[in-house]
Amino acid sequence: MLPEVVEELEYTSMFDIDDSNRTVRVLDSPGDDIATRISMTFGDIVRTWIDRDVFHVLCRQHSERVAIPGARYEEPVYIERFALALFGITSQGAHLVAYCNDDSGMKVWISRRSAHLYTYPWMLDTTAAGGVKAGVSPFQTIVEEAFEEASLPEALVRQRAFCRGAISHMVITGADFPGEKGLVTPDVCHVYDMELQQDVVPRPHDDEVSSFTLMTVEDLKSALLREEFKPDSAAVLVEFLIRHSFITPENEPDFVEINMRLHRRLPFRTG
Repeated sequence: MLPEVVEELEYTSMFDIDDSNRTVRVLDSPGDDIATRISMTFGDIVRTWIDRDVFHVLCRQHSERVAIPGARYEEPVYIERFALALFGITSQGAHLVAYCNDDSGMKVWISRRSAHLYTYPWMLDTTAAGGVKAGVSPFQTIVEEAFEEASLPEALVRQRAFCRGAISHMVITGADFPGEKGLVTPDVCHVYDMELQQDVVPRPHDDEVSSFTLMTVEDLKSALLREEFKPDSAAVLVEFLIRHSFITPENEPDFVEINMRLHRRLPFRTG
C-alpha cells in the first residue's frame, strides 16, 4: 500500500498499523465472525473515502463487490472493486476472444473502448471482458459481458465459449493511469475462446464499447506492437497468439521469457 493510503487508515479505529513490521491488521472483537467483520470494515472505510473524495481511483462512486482471493475463512471476504488497488489486493477478470476462420486464415474480433471510460479510454480490447463479481463465476461473467458489450446471445456463448486457462501478471500504475500513481495491481485473467461463424457479428450493446473490428492476425500483431491495447487485454491476446501457434520459438527470440511473464507467480494468496 502507498504511504498515503496507510496514513488514511491511521485516522480510524478500524485498523492496527505496525510501522516497524510494515503491516496493517483489521481489528476485530472476541466472538466476531471474522470474514463478516473484515468485509464490514472495508465497506466502512471505502464509504468514508468516497464521501470525503479522498482517492481519485474511487471516482467518488461505489462499485460492485468482489471476493478477495485467498481469504481463508468459512465465508468470503468482500471489498468494492475500485478499492482493490488501494490495498494491493489481487483482482480477477474474465476475457473472451472471439474469432472466425475463412479461406484467408484466422481473424479476431477486437473491440474499441468508449472514450468516456475511466481507464484506458479509446484503446483496443478483447472481444468482451469484465471483473469477476462476488458470487459470479468467471464463465458466468463471460456470458454476461458477451451480451452486454458485444450483443452475443447467451445460448451461443454457453455453447461455443471454452475456458483456455488463466494468465497472471502484476503492474504498477504509472503516467498513463488517471488515478493515483504507484499502486500495485496484481491480476488474474480467466481466458476464454469462442470460434464464430462468419455471419455472426459482435455489435456494441452498452456504452462501454464504441465499435468492433475484425482483425487479421498480422494487423493484431502490429496493433500490439504499437501498444494500442489495454495492458491486460494485450497480455491475453499474446497468450492467444501463442496458443494458436502464431507466436512460436522459431519467430520470437523471447518466447520463453514471454510465457513466463504471462504466468507470473503472484506473491499473494490466490485460492
